[in-house]
Amino acid sequence: MCRAGAGGCHGHDASRLRRLLPHQGVTPVTLLSGKCPLAYCSVVGDVFKALADPTRRAILDELQERGGQTLFELINRLISRHGLSSTRQAVSQHLEVLEAAGLVRSRREGRYKFHDLDTSPLKAIVERWHID
Repeated sequence: MCRAGAGGCHGHDASRLRRLLPHQGVTPVTLLSGKCPLAYCSVVGDVFKALADPTRRAILDELQERGGQTLFELINRLISRHGLSSTRQAVSQHLEVLEAAGLVRSRREGRYKFHDLDTSPLKAIVERWHID
């Protein structure tokens, strides 16, 4: 439903929202405010879901401190610095959630896959409650 970009949620007109009301839980407040509520913006919802888990927050902390880490490097840092003993598969699944939320970008170089932090999805959240 929402296409969050640099400027937040876009593409909603009143007639479209009226058609969505009964089917997707869009409230009449949306029509009055002209803003896309966070609860219905899947991109922002994915960000909150990703940030809800302490292991995923630890992964983001590690990527913020040192970007371009492989899965193996991340696992070692999680064990040594955070005392987490997650399996390779568990950390890989956490990375998938973070990638789906747009908080982590992956790039392949040869046989290695490197992970980097991307904070741009947090901009939509900050802009929602920014006071001018």
